[in-house]
Amino acid sequence: MAEARRIFIVAGEHSGDVLGAKLMEALKAQAGEGAFEFAGVGGDKMHEAGLASIFPMSDVAVMGPAAILARLPKLVRRVWRAVDAALAYNPHAVIIVDSPEFTHPIAKRIRRQRPDIPIVDYVSPSVWAWRPGRAKKMRPYVDRLLALLPFEPAAHERLGGPPCSYVGHPLIERAPWIDSLDTSRFRARLGIAPGRPVLLVLPGSRTSEVSRLMQPFGETVLALGQKIGPFSMLLPAVPHVRGMIEKAIADWPNKPHLLEGDEDKFTAFRLADAALAASGTVTLELGVAGTPMVVAYRVDPFAARLRFLLKVHSVVLANLVLGENAFPELLQEDCTALKLADALAPLLSGDTPERQAQLAALAKIRERMFLAQGTPSAKAAEVVLSVLDGAPARAAA
Repeated sequence: MAEARRIFIVAGEHSGDVLGAKLMEALKAQAGEGAFEFAGVGGDKMHEAGLASIFPMSDVAVMGPAAILARLPKLVRRVWRAVDAALAYNPHAVIIVDSPEFTHPIAKRIRRQRPDIPIVDYVSPSVWAWRPGRAKKMRPYVDRLLALLPFEPAAHERLGGPPCSYVGHPLIERAPWIDSLDTSRFRARLGIAPGRPVLLVLPGSRTSEVSRLMQPFGETVLALGQKIGPFSMLLPAVPHVRGMIEKAIADWPNKPHLLEGDEDKFTAFRLADAALAASGTVTLELGVAGTPMVVAYRVDPFAARLRFLLKVHSVVLANLVLGENAFPELLQEDCTALKLADALAPLLSGDTPERQAQLAALAKIRERMFLAQGTPSAKAAEVVLSVLDGAPARAAA
């Protein structure tokens, strides 16, 4: 029986843990249950897939410059511990999953000491949006990059980054389930009258987003009612910001239905005629669900002054996938009730040219994101196996 190939895999936050676990399962499915052994850093999902993490992932799951700076000494210690563990494990390959502030220093140090070990990076940093020089700097220590967005391979080729393969966004694995959701029962449960326009309100999942967007969103709802008449609203809220949202909507004359959980959230996506959404991954979710949208965002004044650093035509992921600004984005000083209501009104007013244009664009998003066959995790596993098959054989440590 062939020796199991050793994979050292490192994730630094929950989303990476989910991706890493699915990749581990896909590798086992394609090569056989005993074909791989895993070591590294991960969370509960990767543990269930067969990884004994060398330390809790929560030690390094921090976001934002301030949080990273506050825990920098511990993070540096964890980086070196991971490097030492990887070298002792003598893996056939190293896979780093997202969280570049944590995983890339590990990859660089492993490459310096063991240049013969292939390194795969699962999830590209946003080099196409800002600090494009990072792409070229990755090339010496990343042998293959697995991209979640279809435009990323071309971006890395243009910027001199590592060889990059589009493997698909994990969201597309959920598309059949999203398509199957029953909107008629959902409408009846909430008591939404047939024929009444339905607006989906998505102020974000971070406290900073909710604190900056709920006021202009509330003013927009009021202005929109004056433009188009009565409409219903759906507002999915994650638990840690629900209290903020409830406080903010207390004085809205037209109250939204607050929703929790993925099933209600994506059923709302399917039912809604249009969405008023914070910029972020949710615009891809809306794209896959087929929901027309207007996108808004506000950042703090310091961050707003750094907009000149952005290297893209849009901050909306759905627009970037399309390569055109099909979905209106009203940012910072443009994020006002009047402008948002003006953009939303034609999407909620029947079969307008604006609505038809968005529906055509939404169909293209699926065309560009979906794979010809298989799932993103299976495609990612195929690429990892190709890297392993092209790497020198390695004896046990």
